Amino acid sequence: MTSLDDLADLIRARAAGADRFVVAIAGPPGAGKSTLSHELAARLSPAETAVLQADGFHFDNDLLVRLGRRDRKGAPDTFDVAGLDVLLGRIRAREEDVVAPVFDRTLDVARAGALVIGSEIHLVLVEGNYLLLRQGPWAALGPRFDLTLRIDVPRAELERRLIARWHDLGWSPEAARAWVDGNDLPNVDTVLAESGPADLVWSPGAAV
Repeated sequence: MTSLDDLADLIRARAAGADRFVVAIAGPPGAGKSTLSHELAARLSPAETAVLQADGFHFDNDLLVRLGRRDRKGAPDTFDVAGLDVLLGRIRAREEDVVAPVFDRTLDVARAGALVIGSEIHLVLVEGNYLLLRQGPWAALGPRFDLTLRIDVPRAELERRLIARWHDLGWSPEAARAWVDGNDLPNVDTVLAESGPADLVWSPGAAV
């Protein structure tokens, strides 16, 4: 694949004839999963494509505090993976008006009931860090996907993007550096070391 249009054409061809087609778009933090998902949705059929965020299944911050995991938010064990699995099952069953959460990065919370996936939706693009993880409850999600795609970005570029992300959200350079070193990069390394193979690999330019 040499372009996003080529990638969209490939997904469209793979999905031909399916009542509903579910694509996993996986990659480490900072890889550009949300950007790629929405760009693909725009190139496919926007009226028949939905983007589902695994980040919508983040544990709430108050719960993470009670669990002693607030400083590791985003690690594999800080998500309601069972809830995501159930929702994916409902999506695959083509239930009408499946309601899903959406993660608001600015507020740092998941907003329940923010997305409705109706029966008219043909393609569902699911984006998340751990969709290809080979450990824990994440490993059981594989059968929920018709096609898997991994975004491949050099680790140094991921680090640069993650620092920039927190700067853009108003964090001080010191706070951004501490969070990336203590939380984001360990999550990056988990994804890189523990993810299984994907059907497709997408390698965007460093500026994407």
